[in-house]
Amino acid sequence: MSETLARLEATIASRKGADPTSSYVASLFARGRGRIARKLGEEAIETIVAALSEDKAEIVGEAADVIFHLMVLLADADIPLTDVLAELDRREGVSGHDEKAARAV
Repeated sequence: MSETLARLEATIASRKGADPTSSYVASLFARGRGRIARKLGEEAIETIVAALSEDKAEIVGEAADVIFHLMVLLADADIPLTDVLAELDRREGVSGHDEKAARAV
């Protein structure tokens, strides 16, 4: 995992249970998983809009927001990013069609 993502994961984890007025992440945790998930969805939609505008700087900014909010959601669910990376490693070299078909069973 990159050092940037490891530091971000640690920072997010340190905000769990913190005073909601002390940080944005703490306020998301205080509002619950539903709010975190909705925020991730909002950021995903903003990324789609940015992609359609073809503004690379806007896409980069929105992609960072998606990754950030996904990591908050993972922290809320007590899922380390390494678990997600391990799943990506497991899928490597497997046809996307085959992988999707295996999940449908």
